[in-house]
Amino acid sequence: MEIIFGRNKKEHLEPVRARVTGKIPAWLQGTLLRNGPGMHTVGETRYNHWFDGLALLHSFTIRDGEVYYRSKYLRSDTYTANIEANRIVVSEFGTMAYPDPCKNIFSKAFSYLSHTIPDFTDNCLINIMRCGEDFYATTETNYIRKINPQTLETLEKVDYRKYVAVNLATSHPHYDAAGNVLNVGTSIVDKGKTKYVIFKIPATVPGGRKEGRSPLKDAEVFCSIAARSLLSPSYYHSFGVTENYVVFLEQPFKLDILKMATAYIRGVSWASCLAFHGEDKTHIHIIDRRTRKPVLTKYHTDPMVVFHHVNAYEEDGCLLFDVIAYEDGSLYQLFYLANLNKDFKENSRLTSVPTLKRFVLPLHVDKNAEVGSNLINLSSTTARALKEKDGQVYCQPELLYEGLELPRINYAHNGKPYRYVFAAGVQWSPIPTKIIKYDILTKSSLKWGEEHCWPAEPLFVPTPGAKDEDDGIILSAIVSTDPQKSPFLLVLDARTFTELARASVDVEMHLDIHGLFIPDAGWDLGKQAPSREAPARAAAGQAAPRT
Repeated sequence: MEIIFGRNKKEHLEPVRARVTGKIPAWLQGTLLRNGPGMHTVGETRYNHWFDGLALLHSFTIRDGEVYYRSKYLRSDTYTANIEANRIVVSEFGTMAYPDPCKNIFSKAFSYLSHTIPDFTDNCLINIMRCGEDFYATTETNYIRKINPQTLETLEKVDYRKYVAVNLATSHPHYDAAGNVLNVGTSIVDKGKTKYVIFKIPATVPGGRKEGRSPLKDAEVFCSIAARSLLSPSYYHSFGVTENYVVFLEQPFKLDILKMATAYIRGVSWASCLAFHGEDKTHIHIIDRRTRKPVLTKYHTDPMVVFHHVNAYEEDGCLLFDVIAYEDGSLYQLFYLANLNKDFKENSRLTSVPTLKRFVLPLHVDKNAEVGSNLINLSSTTARALKEKDGQVYCQPELLYEGLELPRINYAHNGKPYRYVFAAGVQWSPIPTKIIKYDILTKSSLKWGEEHCWPAEPLFVPTPGAKDEDDGIILSAIVSTDPQKSPFLLVLDARTFTELARASVDVEMHLDIHGLFIPDAGWDLGKQAPSREAPARAAAGQAAPRT
């Protein structure tokens, strides 16, 4: 496991030409931009957790059948401080650091207030977000970092708190047809309240780029939900949207704010303040996007931990949403480097299996329905919603598939009825070994796999003008546990799951987490072929239009 998780990766600032075998579709022109941890050792110090590693951006630029790879560490304040000190001096979620190791406990006591909740890292290693014409590396704190998607250069640091009062925010925002960004963050003990804040960032603003005005300056709070506990808000990694609603899960995987605020002085990580409470329920909050208010009906289900929502949509007076669910929070524990590099196979068996589950909620509850009756009558699912005596609704999911993670869909179907889930197959281990296409309608699946290969999150790119949901290709960055085998970008036919091409690169590539595909300028996926001026505009470094 050391070759995958423990070894620092070298950055490649200049493009490295890949060896392409097979044939890349002629219409595929653009850049696959990815993010993930690439450095876990600084000097003599080492991070405790894989998710703590310093962010390493990398990209595959695809043009005229050729592929070029490059990578660059995010030049965050965190990165700069650590490299200058030649040791870890900025705390991450699983690693508490002390800028001056010679300080005694009394001086730590006076300085710990600067390490409480608002002072998080800007090591944005999880995803890439598009905001208007700009791109940002993101994590789950209040900081994001603007980047140049062509050169991978790190630009300005942005603090969400200047625009909306959130201390934490997800790395999985949603985008509407106009390109507006919708995201969720947690506002901790703001004015005596802890709440979940849904906020919206417009795609464009008056003046825009000409006046140097960022859309973030016009961010607005869309809705807020009071946390059930002032000092123990829920952890969450993503959320769901439909045409008319937002789906937010307040799950019993909770942050203890009092413990978190004193973690620095106690010498423990913030992660130690995160705990799963199996005796609690998972509360399902539904927000009406038209009224910007929560639906009054109270929905809940059994305790679970969800990192990734897949999709959600409305059908016959019901709201359906699909998630990857775990029975507890043990997955996070597995990714401590000590567990990854020692007895990994045995440790990974202790985690619960990630399961694709479908929940169905009645949007209007019949007051005359009997207590205990099932309020769902859709023939397409076995999911149930049972009316309780206090008017609440208990939701029992349909189990669709076991052993998959990092789900993606054809985003044109986001918030709408859909059929296909593209994901990494993880079986009994959380490590990806296959790429899976799961058909929700037929309950069947297609798989791609190769010995010693670990695929990253599969990303779907539609064929221009496509009408069918699976008419397109799958892109996935593949790393290998075999040091004799080069990593490569895999190109699959999304319909048949047959390999179209692979682009191998002679670099030591890191296992990334999330990212996006940026079509070349002048390219409008789903509508037209690239314009003749696209190559020239792309060469000039212009940002691609939103698709």
